[in-house]
Formats: sequence, C-alpha cells, structure tokens
Amino acid sequence: MSTVIFYEKPGCKGNARQKALLAAAGHTVQAKNLKTETWTRERLGAFLSPLPVAQWFNPSAPVVRDGELDPTALTAEEALTLLIANPLLIRRPLLEVENERRVGFVASEIDAWIGLNGVELPADGTDFCAHGAAGHSHCGAHGEEHTHDAEPA
Repeated sequence: MSTVIFYEKPGCKGNARQKALLAAAGHTVQAKNLKTETWTRERLGAFLSPLPVAQWFNPSAPVVRDGELDPTALTAEEALTLLIANPLLIRRPLLEVENERRVGFVASEIDAWIGLNGVELPADGTDFCAHGAAGHSHCGAHGEEHTHDAEPA
C-alpha cells in the first residue's frame, strides 16, 4: 500500500470521505492543510502543470462558479499567482505518492493509479460534497464557505 500525502481543506466533508476511501483501501493518508502550506510556483506547478490551466481551479469556488473569474482566460503565470494568493481556489485535493502528483479526486482514476482494492466506489466514480449543491455553508472550519471539487466526467 502507498503513503498518500493529501492536501485538503480541513473540515471539508468531501475531503473526509476521500481520505476514508483511501484508508479503507489500505493506504496511509497524511493530511495537510492546503491553506497553510507554503506554495511556490515550482511546488504548486508540479501538481498542476500536466493539466490545462482551467482545470487548476476549483469549479465550485464562488468566484469561479459565479463567473467573476474565468480560468480559461488566464495564462499559467497569472493562474499560479492567483492560486498561491488564495489556495481555496485550487482544485482539490492535491495528492502525492512518492514522486507522482495528482489534482482532484475521481475514484476510478485513483483506483487505476494506486488501487482502491475492492472498496466500493461512488456510483458515478466521483466523490462530491456531502451536502450537495445547496448546502455548502455547512462545510469548513471557522464559518468559511465550502468550495469542493465537482469533477467533470
């Protein structure tokens, strides 16, 4: 089994379910607070660079969801500046196993990568917020608005 470094938003119920799924599959999960990590362009870029810039962003972050920020209009440099300044805009979780890094949590992709060892996967292969689209204010620590990752199919 693998040791998974799991960068999360503490208090997010979706991240909690994702960690539980990994642990149930026999992996060791080392959770880290996405908001308090020291991110540099190089360090964050190591997770994000394989993806198109628009996929670096949490699509449920209020400024993205509400159309105030259009990730498709940003260069990589502009995006990294925004993400480092506001880590809650980062699509999460960020996952690291040995020297490989991933962004987001699509259960079928995680299964193919490190194995979920027969653990029952969500029906659509994706792990969404436990509260659904209407209940984000119930997630998170210190009254923060919940911004989870609704993974594209």
